[in-house]
Amino acid sequence: MNESPRPPGLGWRGPSRGPAPGSPSGRVGGAGRPRSRPAPPGRLRAGLRSTWQGPPGQRAEVRAGWCSWRRVGRAAGPALVPPAPSLSWEGPLSHADRSEAWGSKVRDGPPGQNVTMDEGETPLLPDSLVYQIFLSLGPADVLAAGLACRQWQAVSRDECLWREQFYRYYQVARDVPRHPAATSWFEEFRRLYDAVPCVEVQTLREHTDQVLHLSFSHSGYQFASCSKDCTVKIWNNDPTISLLHSADMRPYNWSYTQFSQFNQDDSLLLASGVFLGPHNSSSGEIAVISLDTFALLSRVRNKPYDVFGCWLTDTSLISGNLHRIGDITSCSVLWLNNAFQDVESENVNVVKRLFKIQNLNASTIRTVMVADCSRFDSPDLLLDAGAPGTDSSRVFDLGSDGEDEESDPGPARAKGLRRLLDGFLEGRAQPPLPESTLETKVAKLLAQGHTKPPEQGRAAAGNKLLIFTTGCLTYSPHQIGIKQILPHQMTTAGPVLGEGRGSDAFFDALDHVIDVHGHIIGMGLSPDNRYLYVNSRAWPSGSVVADPMQPPPIAEEIDLLVFDLKTMREVKRALRAHRAYTPNDECFFIFLDVSRDFVASGAEDRHGYIWDRHYNICLAKLRHEDVVNSVVFSPQEQELLLTASDDATIKAWRSPRTVRVLQAPRPRPRPFFSWFASQKH
Repeated sequence: MNESPRPPGLGWRGPSRGPAPGSPSGRVGGAGRPRSRPAPPGRLRAGLRSTWQGPPGQRAEVRAGWCSWRRVGRAAGPALVPPAPSLSWEGPLSHADRSEAWGSKVRDGPPGQNVTMDEGETPLLPDSLVYQIFLSLGPADVLAAGLACRQWQAVSRDECLWREQFYRYYQVARDVPRHPAATSWFEEFRRLYDAVPCVEVQTLREHTDQVLHLSFSHSGYQFASCSKDCTVKIWNNDPTISLLHSADMRPYNWSYTQFSQFNQDDSLLLASGVFLGPHNSSSGEIAVISLDTFALLSRVRNKPYDVFGCWLTDTSLISGNLHRIGDITSCSVLWLNNAFQDVESENVNVVKRLFKIQNLNASTIRTVMVADCSRFDSPDLLLDAGAPGTDSSRVFDLGSDGEDEESDPGPARAKGLRRLLDGFLEGRAQPPLPESTLETKVAKLLAQGHTKPPEQGRAAAGNKLLIFTTGCLTYSPHQIGIKQILPHQMTTAGPVLGEGRGSDAFFDALDHVIDVHGHIIGMGLSPDNRYLYVNSRAWPSGSVVADPMQPPPIAEEIDLLVFDLKTMREVKRALRAHRAYTPNDECFFIFLDVSRDFVASGAEDRHGYIWDRHYNICLAKLRHEDVVNSVVFSPQEQELLLTASDDATIKAWRSPRTVRVLQAPRPRPRPFFSWFASQKH
């Protein structure tokens, strides 16, 4: 009898009628029903059942890890037709299921036995057929089937199989390559599934009001929290988190605490708060706390309070002040302050002016942070520049206010403004513009020739970048300003209060401006300081700001934008997942944080979110009972994440594999005397 050929990848087809080649009984294997051994009880996580068309008149069945052929009557058509792959998997698994799926090992039967092959013979099913079957299964079922026997275990670790599982389960675009640090598709799937901090391990309830901000020390041993209960709490980051110290700021006339930051050597803590006062008050203060004695070392005024403040060096910090010039024009001054201000000497400066920046249309400088340029050339993760045709017009240099002003020559614009102003002052012409627009144009005219030009070129390795939110059209922060800080500016030594500034250089121009065309509600730097992540609620497309006091409506969806601070270009836009609902005039800051591989953010929809930085996919939603204001990764362990919420709690989240390690029983050492006694016999 002639044998039918075996098409690649399909296994044996067999004739349309009659017995299989070499099998007088017509059953696969040539010796009747294959000697399948069902998996022992408890071997598989769940009952696995898949069927497909086998040789005519038969159907193969996989149930709970074993294989057999079952006669179902005569059939025509192709002999082996695997079912269509499923694009979804009923999951995600619970923590217990994750632990069982990823934490278990393959268990074979006694040596020399295999559940799908006769002793000493070839497998009953070829690897290509098992591979086609596994393609139709979900990841958990593939792992469960791999526990059945050595052959299936080998196929269940196939790289091509897990490449398909990865793209299908996480719904990643096929043109996105594998993470550059990944060693295999299987390990990469497991990293995203088993190394994301999504298991709640502890809830801290020591705060009595909304928790607004969290910050970790650089060592990861401690973290601080700020709250509407007007306290700054410092915690020990042990496997079980415990409260170390609580500082009550109400005796200093604070209304609440809103932000904190550890200095580089973790010896000092900067805490920012809001003064008691009317609802429209914008005054705040920055306090410096010693982490050795928990003593309050100094206090610095900060206006507006949402400048927050930040460390520039280990012993100097940046604060802000605001001076009103007109109804909608002002001047923001950024100060460099010594953390130890108890030194009283005419030869030692404790404060120095860094920059003086003009604000237009009721805007102010907020949310200052510092990026170190020294690691730009060796980032932890190099992100793609984006697809061809990515809009880069949102980033422009030299402090310009938009593309229209970049193409408009400065001298010609100044002459036009001067003619308009002269005609108005002499009464020869009535201004055809609203008062707010006229005030803005006059302010720009007065700043012409009295602004120090920006620094030229890219940021050098020894420099730092001062980053903050600002605007030029309305009071809502819709632009990001960037200003280089040179090495000689990083100390309070030198001219006091800007005495070295020439009389013609009254304002400082920005080096770069990023316009996001929306309301900025959060910013965070990657650990290498190369990338800036921005939470933004977009304005409607094509919207125009006619009145600076009435900005456009903002979207409920939050866009997570990414900018490369070395090239000053937008590189990626993450998928929308988190949401916010408050309008422009009530919008508040939602803090985000970035680790080596992940980025996390709070949201007003009562969840925290985690994305993968390389694949730009949402990996986890972390549940709270109210708005999630702040999230922070441990700088030494990205599989630990903290979230703070308006429900007055702080939650600690760990990855499933970390939880397994922490919960694993530890072997008890054998007592010495028991060993000693055994040696006597």
